[in-house]
Amino acid sequence: MDNMVDDKKVNRVDDSRKGVEEPESDGRGYELPLLLFAGFRTLIDRLHAELARQGHPDARPAHGFAMQAIGMQGASASEVGRRLGVSKQAAGKTIDRLIALGYAARTDDPADARRKLVRLTPHGIDALARSAAIFEELHAEWAKAVGARRLRAMEDDLRAVVPAEAFRLDAAGWISGS
Repeated sequence: MDNMVDDKKVNRVDDSRKGVEEPESDGRGYELPLLLFAGFRTLIDRLHAELARQGHPDARPAHGFAMQAIGMQGASASEVGRRLGVSKQAAGKTIDRLIALGYAARTDDPADARRKLVRLTPHGIDALARSAAIFEELHAEWAKAVGARRLRAMEDDLRAVVPAEAFRLDAAGWISGS
């Protein structure tokens, strides 16, 4: 098997030793994950461009995942790391960055004086609220581009093949192999 780039400059695996391209397939199965990722990336890039225009120029995709992991109730650094699928140290670095940017703050845990919680600040809550509104606008743009019915059908189809437990915040840890 050779790892090749086809005429569209898309990476794919070619096993020419078999002599048969891909039975019952048009040979483009490799495009599905790339298209899904490119759609995700397009949405996230557009979200962050708009967030920057709305007063959050330093927000990054990893920050959004981390703020979701912190949640409205707050969380310890260990909990954030577990939710993100990264080490406590990696979570701590992201938390330190969120604090430096004004998105989060460390506070005493009212249930345990030995423990610190990370909580979102009003600036962090604003970033999440704006993100939700921007995602609604982007969703509306996609519906206009492909049609509301087709977009709903695509979402329904994805729900049919994506297990519920796949909705997790650990994408950064998963991608990096942490």
